[in-house]
Amino acid sequence: MAKRLIPCLNRVLVEKIIPPSKTTAGILLPEKSSKLNSGKVISVGPGTRDKSGNTIPVAVKEGDTVLLPEYGGTEVKLGEKEYHLFRDEDILGTLHD
Repeated sequence: MAKRLIPCLNRVLVEKIIPPSKTTAGILLPEKSSKLNSGKVISVGPGTRDKSGNTIPVAVKEGDTVLLPEYGGTEVKLGEKEYHLFRDEDILGTLHD
């Protein structure tokens, strides 16, 4: 079984962030209250190449928090964890505090 996945070309490996279902006080939150489809970038491919052979780097880097589309991506399971593979152009943006 593989321990690490390095994406090819312009692919990005993302671990989705699951919002908490209850507060620290124990109050259960409705599912739609904090529905922001986001994830943390785990691994990034080297990028794609243009017609002249130059590498076009991926726009995000490892550790970034990104906004993801509602649908899409390829689900990948490594060990017990679930990840998703997205193309660089499918990622909607990066999130900052």
